[in-house]
Amino acid sequence: MIVTFGVEILIKWNKKMTKIFKIEGMSCGHCVMAVKKELVKISLEKSDVKIGEAVVDFNENLVTEKDIADAIEKAGYKVISIN
Repeated sequence: MIVTFGVEILIKWNKKMTKIFKIEGMSCGHCVMAVKKELVKISLEKSDVKIGEAVVDFNENLVTEKDIADAIEKAGYKVISIN
């Protein structure tokens, strides 16, 4: 009974999301590195940054889309859409 309860809580707690952030203003590898540098500062499960987008896996109980967008904007770029 305790194990079932613990697993149930774990499932509810681990709300993994994958989102694609479209980013305006990136044009080179230095731009990619600037965004990566900011994203590693927040609790993401995984991120893949390319020119113009970041594909991000995260636990929505720990990090919000706004947290991610704010990190990207802190790097100097504008988030134009989130899918």
